[in-house]
Amino acid sequence: MTGTPQNILSIQSWVSFGHVGNAAAVFPLQRLGFEVWAIHTVQFSNHTGYGAWTGAVFPPEAVAELIDGIEARGVLPGCGAVLSGYMGSEGTVAAVVDAVRRVRGANPGALYACDPVMGDVGRGVFVRPELPDLIAAQAIPEADIVTPNQFELELLTGRTVDTLEHALEAARALRERMRAGGPRVVLLTSLVRSGAPENSIETLVVTDDGAWLCRTPLLPLDPPRNGTGDAIAALFLGHYLKTGQAAQALSLSMSALFGLLSRTHAAGTREIQLVAAQDEFVKPARLFEAQQVG
Repeated sequence: MTGTPQNILSIQSWVSFGHVGNAAAVFPLQRLGFEVWAIHTVQFSNHTGYGAWTGAVFPPEAVAELIDGIEARGVLPGCGAVLSGYMGSEGTVAAVVDAVRRVRGANPGALYACDPVMGDVGRGVFVRPELPDLIAAQAIPEADIVTPNQFELELLTGRTVDTLEHALEAARALRERMRAGGPRVVLLTSLVRSGAPENSIETLVVTDDGAWLCRTPLLPLDPPRNGTGDAIAALFLGHYLKTGQAAQALSLSMSALFGLLSRTHAAGTREIQLVAAQDEFVKPARLFEAQQVG
């Protein structure tokens, strides 16, 4: 990437201590050379995994107002992508979709990457009960890239994902509901399936051109670290924008995430070591190749 950095609008939660939401996504994108226009849907002291926190959820009108102000600067034609994560309320979903449409109105080539934050294996749905249906009905049809975890893919498609073939079928079903004319990339994270090697974790990407699987060692992080899904969505989007190749973006982003989690495991910290591992985002110390599977 040379010349003026590409701009990404990122609409997610924010924490002052630790790294989830925009606090996990903005810095990796900046380290990859992007300018990030961050809009926060909440501002909390820390992520909710601690069981206690302070702060506030911002009303949807605040998100829309910030989009108004950015648009008034006349810069939306220079926005190359929108990234969304935790939305929190019905109005915020609508505000995000409106932001995507406004960006596309100024730059028809802009991509929308939707991380459909809704729940996880073991925790179940941890957002308001109406949100999964709203995200499925409003955000997914506008999306060019969707990055669900295994639980979220099952929730969005109503399919069981327990084998590679079932994962491919569910990802293809989700692609059919994404924006026509876009690349329709599904990145399935944290895939655990029958037939996979022990002590490994896999990520699958499915596109028009095929499907690729990237496997990394499973690190014994207990509890699982918050913010990894936010980080991988940002890393994949950044590498996809730079390379234009889903398989290459998968390899680079998963290798970077493994480096980040290795540093976190070695440090024995509850929070992901985003700053300490920053060189991994640009040039991972250990590269895991993506293998074509479809």
